[in-house]
This record gives sequence, structure tokens and C-alpha cells, in this order.
Amino acid sequence: MTAESNVKNVTSKLAIVVVTYKRQELLKTLFASFLASTIAPWRIVIVDNEHSEKTKAMVKEFSDRVTSQWGGTVADAEGNADRVVYAPQDDNLGGAGGFSAGVRKAYGLGAEWFWVMDDDVAIEPDGLEKLAKWMPDHDVIQGSRYDYDGGPFYWQYHFIVPLGIPNPIAPAAFGPAGYRVMNTMCFEGGLIRRNIVEKIGFPDPRFFIYWDDTMYGYLASKVTNPIVVPDRVMRRTREIGNWDIAGLRQLNSTSDMNRYHILRNRGYMARYFMAHGDYRAFWFGVGTIATIIKELIRLVAVDRTHLGTGIREILRGWRDSRKLLHDPDWRPMPPLK
Repeated sequence: MTAESNVKNVTSKLAIVVVTYKRQELLKTLFASFLASTIAPWRIVIVDNEHSEKTKAMVKEFSDRVTSQWGGTVADAEGNADRVVYAPQDDNLGGAGGFSAGVRKAYGLGAEWFWVMDDDVAIEPDGLEKLAKWMPDHDVIQGSRYDYDGGPFYWQYHFIVPLGIPNPIAPAAFGPAGYRVMNTMCFEGGLIRRNIVEKIGFPDPRFFIYWDDTMYGYLASKVTNPIVVPDRVMRRTREIGNWDIAGLRQLNSTSDMNRYHILRNRGYMARYFMAHGDYRAFWFGVGTIATIIKELIRLVAVDRTHLGTGIREILRGWRDSRKLLHDPDWRPMPPLK
């Protein structure tokens, strides 16, 4: 089997899952990058959290161009051979709910791999080729990315479970293995095999935004060894204000809504740790204090405005996280098999 045929074989049932919300210009850039791909994906599932007529028309036009360029594909479980699937949602489910709905949709169609991403990225033309070489031997793969300015984007691939925070000093170098094992994940380009989805269930939509992909990677690390690889498979297309730290790591700007969910969703995080025997109340509390301090630094050093509302949302999120810790009705997402 040639290298080209092997690449096509491992990607033959790969679905790209995109979540979008009110960012049609960015979505247009992402669509253009798909059309420049050296490998035609089996499916491209577009989850539209806005349920917008404009997005629907864009997807129809994009689908026509995909069909003209690549033709149909292997029919899915519904008998459809179109490569592009439009999945509008009745409500804005946030990134967490959007990825849950998108992976669920692609799973039902018969996808064997799920490459998930937001609308504010663009894939590299050979991005799928680069990922394909890792796919035979690994179940969860995180490719590297270019930042908006074209430089390398550093992602915190190691999660300190007792504290519930990313490791800020994890080495950036990949070492002799050519990759690093990770215990987290990012839905900005994460690639997941079907058998892992079956073991850990669909992404948890209750997070709405933030920590949902982190916890999905944590759950995946319980059943496999997820890896992050040096191959740059996509680039970010949205400029975000940030504070450079030591020339590599950076602290990005965020919103009050994000600040609330960063703290609130630590309640969900703790519940998953409890379910897997990893919750240590004291150390998790230390991690919560560290998170609050980080968000206060972000407010002052990066965002610099709305200090009052920012602090209020941090505290509100922390209070609501405490409620989730004691919710008697909470259950983890169930495995599929």
C-alpha cells in the first residue's frame, strides 16, 4: 500500500465537526481552507448555534462547491452521500453543547474519526495528511497550531488534576518521541477516534463554554494515551488581545461571560474528578484560588476595563460552582457502549 493510499484509508470515515455562532466572515475563511485541503474529508458537519438563514445559505453554497470539487462520498447511515451536513440548533448551546450535538450527529452518520474545531480557525492544506500519519497508532491526537500572527501557538497540554488547572510550566519541546502524552484536550483541532467516544460518551453540553474540552481529554486519558504532536495543522484567524509571557506563553483577553463559566464549571470538573476517584478537596480548593487570582490578573493586565463586573462574575461563578458540588441529581455523561 502506497503512502497516499494509506492516508486515504485511515481518513476514509473522518468527519470534521465545526461549531459556529454569528461569525460568518470567519466561517467563510474556514470554508476556503477546507477547499484547499489535499485530502477530501468524508463529512463536514456544520453546527449552527445561531440557526441563521445567512449561515444556511453559506453552507449550501459551500456544499455545492465541495460537490463540484470532490464529488459525493461513501453514503452515511442515513443514505446521504453529500459531504456537507448542516445541523442548525434551535437554541445557542454554546461551544460545549455545539460540539456535543456535532459529535452526536457525526457518530449517528457512522463517522470513525471526529476532527472538531471552532469557526475562528483555518486548516492547513496538508493538515489532514499530517494527522493521518499518527492515526493508525493513536486514538486522540492534538495537532499544533499557528497563532493569528503566524507564530507558534503554545497550548498547555498537561493538566494538574489535583489542582484542576493547566500546568503553566509544562515543557514546550516534544522530546525524542516526537510527541507528548497529554491528559487534556482542546476542541480547537482535537481528533478523536470513534471507540473513545463509545467509551466516554459524548462531550458534556452542560458546560456551555469552558473546560468542556479539558474534561473530555481528561476522560479520554482514563481509557487511552492522548497525544499532542508538533505538526502544525491549523491556524487561528481571529485576533485576540493578550499579554505575552516570556515570549512564548500568553494570557488572552476574555469576556465576563467566560469569567463566570471558568469558575462555575469547576463544579462540573470536581464532579467528574469525584466520579473517577481523583477529587481532593484541599488541593482542588487551592486550584480554585489560583484560578481566581489568574482571572484577576487577566482583568487588570489584559482586559483593563469592566473591573467591577468582571469581579462580580468571577464571584458569581464561584458561588454557583459550590452549588454544583452538592447537586444530588448530577450524573456524568454515560458511555455509549
